[in-house]
Amino acid sequence: MTKLIKSGAYSADAFTPVADDAALPEGAVIVSLARFEKDREHLLERNTPIGVRLKSDENPERLGDAVNRLSLVALEFPKFRDGRAFSWARILRTRLNFTGEIRAVGDFLYDQVNYQHRTGFDAWEVPDNFTIEMFNRALAEMTNVYQPSADGKPTIRDLRAAR
Repeated sequence: MTKLIKSGAYSADAFTPVADDAALPEGAVIVSLARFEKDREHLLERNTPIGVRLKSDENPERLGDAVNRLSLVALEFPKFRDGRAFSWARILRTRLNFTGEIRAVGDFLYDQVNYQHRTGFDAWEVPDNFTIEMFNRALAEMTNVYQPSADGKPTIRDLRAAR
């Protein structure tokens, strides 16, 4: 069982995951990239929130100009050591100017939450044993950073140069 964390609190998930061969229910849905590419026009005509779940090897640029008609992009971490979703989140925010929800799903670690947030994630599917206190502590653990990211936070190098 997973829980959803958004804005530092548990949140009800308004989106229904839909298998590639299943009928579309009413309301907000999350579909695979394959389903989105196959049924793109029909999904966009529904006039309901749409989410697309991308596997770690699926580049979000495949969403094309429809990316900003989406409400949610869920990025999978199949294994905690597969970091491609970090790059996809940053591309969504900086190159594709995606303003919707970017959700982390799958196998990621507590230590990765802060950098996920920095690269553009703003929602997390977490296991039952992952608490809000753990989440908030993970976000606050790093006060200074070495790498630039989508959040625009000044790096240690920037801070030193400003002295």
